[in-house]
Amino acid sequence: MILTKQYRCIHSSSCQCTKGHLSEDVIFLVFQHLNWNPKLIATLSRVCKWFDDLAKRVLWKEFCKTRAPKMMLDLQSSGSHSVDGNWRALGKLLIYCSGCSGGCLFDSIQIPGHFVYRTRFSRTSGKSFLLPQCRTDVLYVSDPCEHLDQGEEGDVGFFRGIFKSFLASKVRKMLIDRHAQLHPTAVCPYCKAKLWNMLQAKMVPQSASCRLGAYDDCIEYYVCLNGHMLGICTLLPLSDSEEASESE
Repeated sequence: MILTKQYRCIHSSSCQCTKGHLSEDVIFLVFQHLNWNPKLIATLSRVCKWFDDLAKRVLWKEFCKTRAPKMMLDLQSSGSHSVDGNWRALGKLLIYCSGCSGGCLFDSIQIPGHFVYRTRFSRTSGKSFLLPQCRTDVLYVSDPCEHLDQGEEGDVGFFRGIFKSFLASKVRKMLIDRHAQLHPTAVCPYCKAKLWNMLQAKMVPQSASCRLGAYDDCIEYYVCLNGHMLGICTLLPLSDSEEASESE
């Protein structure tokens, strides 16, 4: 069934979709029984603005807490009841590899974005993507999503991540102090915010390529205004990446 989104619907008493409407509590219990299925949450959010608001405010939050409970506890431990960029954006980041098909960020390759069944995010790995003076920041980074045998590009890996309390982070302060330029056209695929190029800002440490098992000169990543990170690398052959890991 294809549902047409009604942006002007405010779910008032005169709204057509209130007839036979379930309460928030009932919808919560239904999706709890469905284990917070992200495809069904996305479908519900297309019904009308009220359901979209419920999904962003409640359902995506519960999905994130179920999918990555320890990570969510840490991201909220600063006292905030939400996360930078909203829960729907974070839910998408957990399950979606952005790829590169628009030609804006990673011009040399065309790989469409896709959903992934399961991804591991690591706070320890995140330290490898930070300059030494920024390593008190908290950054969760995924394992690379591998796309093998991409012609001249070789084996390509896409990775993504999120900062805790990005507005107060040393990385954000350094980007501002260095007068880093935002990308003129591209936006974050998760929250639609503008992006900083960490390579142009000279803030990509060598430890990042070691952590990914990638070539030193073939890694690039961006951070958006809400602290979401997305990047690309060319992966070393397995034997070479094992040696790089040992040297780290």
